[in-house]
Amino acid sequence: MERSPHADRIADLIGAANVLTDPKDQAPYLTEWRDLYQGVTPMVLRPGTTEEVSAVVTYAYQNDLKIVPQGGNTGLVGGQIPQKSGDEIVLSLSRLNRVRSVDAAGFTITVESGVVLETLQNEAEKVDRLFPLSLGAQGSCQIGGNISTNAGGTAVLAYGNTRDLVLGLEIVLPTGEIWNGLRTLRKDNTGYDLKQLFIGGEGTLGIITAASLKLFPRPKKLEAAFIGLSDPHAALRLFSMAKAQAGPVLTGFEIMPRVGVEFCLSHLDGARDPLEGEHAWYILMELSSGSEAFPVRDLMEGILGEAFEEGLVEDAAFAQNLSQVQDFWHIRHGMSEVQKAEGGSIKHDISVPVATIPDFLDKAIAAVQEFVPDCRPVPFGHIGDGNIHFNVSQPIGADKEEYLAKWDEMNSIVHGIVAEFNGSISAEHGIGRLKSGLLKDVKSNVEMDLMKRIKSALDPKGLMNPGRILED
Repeated sequence: MERSPHADRIADLIGAANVLTDPKDQAPYLTEWRDLYQGVTPMVLRPGTTEEVSAVVTYAYQNDLKIVPQGGNTGLVGGQIPQKSGDEIVLSLSRLNRVRSVDAAGFTITVESGVVLETLQNEAEKVDRLFPLSLGAQGSCQIGGNISTNAGGTAVLAYGNTRDLVLGLEIVLPTGEIWNGLRTLRKDNTGYDLKQLFIGGEGTLGIITAASLKLFPRPKKLEAAFIGLSDPHAALRLFSMAKAQAGPVLTGFEIMPRVGVEFCLSHLDGARDPLEGEHAWYILMELSSGSEAFPVRDLMEGILGEAFEEGLVEDAAFAQNLSQVQDFWHIRHGMSEVQKAEGGSIKHDISVPVATIPDFLDKAIAAVQEFVPDCRPVPFGHIGDGNIHFNVSQPIGADKEEYLAKWDEMNSIVHGIVAEFNGSISAEHGIGRLKSGLLKDVKSNVEMDLMKRIKSALDPKGLMNPGRILED
């Protein structure tokens, strides 16, 4: 691509080394890990401060340049990848990676948007606190992207989505103006809660440059069990029992099918089968407490003892130490990654009311197996909050491209069943480019109109991540 005439002008704002125009330098920013999207851009920009972001966005607004904000590039719906048209500039937030302040007494931390999630977790641990957001990509995803997509993860059951963890934001608006809303107040009833517009906004309304976040007491006692059972109906009954007895001490409850565990055993380094026999379904249950005195192990044993007596549980392994807890979670967190090694996988990030998960799974699994005989459904995820990653791997030996060509048809089948259960077609990954065409089918005309009005009010030229969430 011919060098953009704007590159030198922007280099004056952020330094020539932070304006990437060589295709080799740009390459990591132009594709995502599932290889669904590859983009083209005249330049990748890497500003290092909020003021530099503001200067770039101001210049872009004045010159009608489209901007695609990008964090750790771990998004799963293509919102962070530029179009192939070559007229969208990628703005990477990776250099905004400073921890601005930590208030252990007030249980808050303020960080810039390019701070890697695992780094943020470690910073909280240094002051004996917990930042609970936990994702499989936490070693590379960045908190700005987590907030912009309202990431979920495995701790939603106890701590809520990312939206529930944010106290304040600093935003560069599409005009280049900076809004400093980095408040750490737990209560602030002074009009519209503006930060909520940008949480889950996927960079379409402005660029998150910093955030003030909630911290929590770090668990002093933690127990985990890997549980084998016959079907999701038994899993739901176990969840109801565990939630009733453990309440907020129940901090993890993840469901996985046998085929997903087998994928991990085959392709995930260090994965070992926690149970001796094979089971159709598994639950990873975690209990934790901030008190050394709380009898977490006794509670876990009591719940599972009762579940055994009722015939809900076929087998269970208790983690004997923290290393084994991490081994259990290693399998769960690796379940997305390993599917790639099994060929084509058609993805669905759905949610339904918790009580309907078993019936949804029964119906959806039967439907996709009828549509593609011998396909391998790998539904896994957060049964405690209703979010299931209903992924379907290709039949063994099938042609990958031929199978992936069925993506839209299979989506239509699964999303139709989701609608029957009054669920959502995007529980935690967002809309991005992948699902922008589906939004009008699941939102009312009033909802669509309100979102368009908000977009138009904040981004009148339509330059900020255009075509994501709302189609052009």
